[in-house]
Amino acid sequence: MKIILGERLKELREERDLTQRELAEKLGINGVTYLHYEKDQREPPLSLLADMAKFFDVSVDYLLGLNNDG
Repeated sequence: MKIILGERLKELREERDLTQRELAEKLGINGVTYLHYEKDQREPPLSLLADMAKFFDVSVDYLLGLNNDG
């Protein structure tokens, strides 16, 4: 299965004209940590994944690439 989380995060972040650092601040995490998520080098904990979905107003399934209904 193709990893899609990083692609989705980048797409959603850019749609909102946010830098990686700005989004990290809004999520309450370190900028480098966020960078690892966007580059699919690390996986966020479930609680953060839920926070990301809420922030972007999408489902966790969408972030994970399980559906395309953003």
